[in-house]
Order: sequence, then C-alpha cells, then structure tokens
Amino acid sequence: MTHTTDLIPELIRAANDADRLTAREVSRLLDQSIDTIRDMRGHIGPEETALGRDVVIYLRTASARARWLPVDQAKDALLDAATTIRMLKIVLDSKDEVLRGG
Repeated sequence: MTHTTDLIPELIRAANDADRLTAREVSRLLDQSIDTIRDMRGHIGPEETALGRDVVIYLRTASARARWLPVDQAKDALLDAATTIRMLKIVLDSKDEVLRGG
C-alpha cells in the first residue's frame, strides 16, 4: 500500500496548487487515482455506491475534461480522489486486521 499512501498526499498537494497544474497533470493524477480505486475495490469485494453516484465515473469525466475544468472543479476532483482512496484504505486496513484476528 505504499503507492496508495504516497498518492494521497500527492493529490492533496496538487489540489492546493491546482492553479499551477497543467491539464495533463490533472488528468494523469485523476487517471492514477481511478486505477488505484479500482484496484482497492477489487480487494474489498463488491460494493454498492451511495445514491447511484460512482466516484470513478465522476473522476473519469473530470479527467477527460481536464483541459476545460475550472480550477475549483479540478481541485474538487483531486480532493474527492484523495478522500475516496483514504476511505478505501481504512476499509482495507480494517479488513486485514479482522482477517489477522485482531
């Protein structure tokens, strides 16, 4: 999970500097987040999304439109990616602890 723990602060830093990022950088980070989220979900198992809103679809759309995203929307997407990854990490860590009998 080192990749995951490194990605979270990278996303937060990027969100804080969203006005200095290129569309390509925003898109790359969002695509990397999508891959990480999908991988983490695969380890958790089937999950239902709240209110039918899937963050992966939202992040994919933001990535595809990065060139036209206003800075505040790019920032929001990066922070949403960081939050989602953080929450999935908590779930995975809890699941691992239960499996270890702790």
